[in-house]
Amino acid sequence: MSRYIATLILIVLFIQSSLSQQVNCDAYKQDSLYYKACLKYTKACKYFQGAKESQIMLDEVVEICPYFGDAYYVKAIPYLKRGDFITWKKLIDMAVEYAPEDYLGYRGGCRFMFLRDYKGAINDIEHLITFSNNDIGYIYNGDYHLKIILALSYKGIGNKKKAIAIIENQLSTNEYEAGLYDYLHLGVLKLEVNNYDEAILLLNKQIKINDYVAETYYYLALAFKKKGNEQFYIENLKKSKEYFLQGKELPGSNSFMDYMDKVYLVLINEELESSFVK
Repeated sequence: MSRYIATLILIVLFIQSSLSQQVNCDAYKQDSLYYKACLKYTKACKYFQGAKESQIMLDEVVEICPYFGDAYYVKAIPYLKRGDFITWKKLIDMAVEYAPEDYLGYRGGCRFMFLRDYKGAINDIEHLITFSNNDIGYIYNGDYHLKIILALSYKGIGNKKKAIAIIENQLSTNEYEAGLYDYLHLGVLKLEVNNYDEAILLLNKQIKINDYVAETYYYLALAFKKKGNEQFYIENLKKSKEYFLQGKELPGSNSFMDYMDKVYLVLINEELESSFVK
């Protein structure tokens, strides 16, 4: 089984486990309101996410205990999936207010992935770092460590130097294993700051870790183009197109959102049809 497929299986299992996880209400018996709300919350979680019965019961949970952060979080998720970001934001802000350690990272990851709210993502993740002595963890779907999201958010506001430093530091952290796309994004950053040799090195590392992404070959082609290597430029462009047509690509139009550094077939074809190709 490939590393990529194994990781996807783990992500699915993690999401399923998170959605079905029940809190231990007995741990909160000293707070009668929280305990009573918790019992109602566990019943609400047995319904399908976003179901009318679930939403009604979650409303009852926060009526009993207005500071029950988990209820706001679970109630918010369906609005995010439907694209109702205004309602989602109101609810998730309440979850963060009452359970910041649990939901700052989640809100920051969603701000980056769904809204391209780079400044908001930076604020959330850096706030989480200030009072977390442990690893701050991953975004909701497991594709990125939150430190990588922090770096890409800095890239989003134009601070590529800081983005590079954060990713390099995370990759050098003991016990951290490079994520599915870490070397791809770092390689693209190096390409964007005109460090073509390092870009090529990093993109080749990406291929060794996860050779399921057309974008890696596209950016490799651009790096070789900058170095004047026409043969490798064209070879990698053709490889990129081949992978794209096979569905090997970063999540994009077939997903909830475009991942950063996403490439589409029109861009690959434009390069192939450029005057540089003989």
